[in-house]
Amino acid sequence: MDKSTFQQKLQQYKDMVYRIAYTYLRNTADAEDVSQETFLKFYQLSKPFTDTGLEKAWLIRVTLNACHNLRKSVWYNRRADYKEIPELFSDPTDNLLYEEVFALPERYRIVILLYYYEEYSIQEIADLTGRKISTIQTQLARARKKLKLALTEQGRDFYEQESLSANYESHSNAGTL
Repeated sequence: MDKSTFQQKLQQYKDMVYRIAYTYLRNTADAEDVSQETFLKFYQLSKPFTDTGLEKAWLIRVTLNACHNLRKSVWYNRRADYKEIPELFSDPTDNLLYEEVFALPERYRIVILLYYYEEYSIQEIADLTGRKISTIQTQLARARKKLKLALTEQGRDFYEQESLSANYESHSNAGTL
């Protein structure tokens, strides 16, 4: 693969690969390492893909395998980790959704990411993950239910805080000219 073709493919797929790795690993540095490893393997391929769908599926599968291998490693299991969820969105409700998706168990997180963010069908997700279609359907339904419950609970707290702070500001400014 020549450098210009690789650069074009890198620009096309880098966000997707990173998002999948970050969703799986929940760590920026690890997601960057897995992304780099995935694109190195992609660059070293002896023959290019004829279909972009196969190319994208290959990248997703390699990314998931690299994430899985990293999580199995002794180094990964013996290190201390900290919660790392960056503020990516200007709207706090978007950050809330993002945090709740990342709070889901891994099997639900991956399915939600592939279905909603990467727009894969249930059949394609089943093929990519090696799971049955019924399993993917069940995991999607359970993930939606968990998200709805968490967002409903969080939403009440969030909107109560918003109304309290707005109420406080209107009362604190009432005596000023």
